[in-house]
Amino acid sequence: MNVIFIAGTDTGVGKTIVTGLLGRYLVSRGRRVVTQKWVQTGAGAAPGQDMAVHLKLMGKSAEDFGDSLPLMNPYFFRFAASPHLAARLENKPIDAAKIKRSVKKLSRRFDLCLIEGTGGLLVPFDDGRLLIDIVKELKIPVLVVAKNSLGAINHTLLSIEALKNRGIEILGIVFNNISKCEDKVILRDNKKIIGRLSKQTIIGELPWAKNFGLLYAKFKPLGARIISRLREVRGKSGDTITLVQNRL
Repeated sequence: MNVIFIAGTDTGVGKTIVTGLLGRYLVSRGRRVVTQKWVQTGAGAAPGQDMAVHLKLMGKSAEDFGDSLPLMNPYFFRFAASPHLAARLENKPIDAAKIKRSVKKLSRRFDLCLIEGTGGLLVPFDDGRLLIDIVKELKIPVLVVAKNSLGAINHTLLSIEALKNRGIEILGIVFNNISKCEDKVILRDNKKIIGRLSKQTIIGELPWAKNFGLLYAKFKPLGARIISRLREVRGKSGDTITLVQNRL
């Protein structure tokens, strides 16, 4: 499967923006791309804002995806909480098999499927399992989005450790500056020390900006590095590298 899971070190770190920007980058290269969010909470009565942001950044509308649309957000809940709690409150259990089927179907229909995680990595979807368990079972490589701020070192290293302990391939780390008020000394050091201690690829950094056009201009070189890393990972794992190269 040509799939990337975009995971955050916490909630509100920029997963939605990075997913949409990567989708736009691939669309600009003529690729058929779909985004997905397995579980959206705080969605009201319909799929929430995260999918809408993906589409806006990609220059797409819901109509562009036709009968694939229901697969793009298999579960959505009104209450803004962890998936397990939101599902319990609505008495609508989350079925891992349904999520897996949706990923496989989308990966057959599109050149690449970009999956945005929910919250951080160790998020439960029922009383005994985590969303990261599904990532592991599907053998999906992960792109980590870290909030570049005070506290990023601990959150990011813990996230990397959780992925490593499960044998999940890590494409790299994107640092996202969500505020213009952070001390630049801290921001610069975060990237250096996390890269040194984690021994992971630092994809790059997104600046704080409200303008999506400016963000995309800054993101384009990061998009190229992410796809380059995906090719490396697929080749290393023995997957059909020719197919990946043809699609990407």
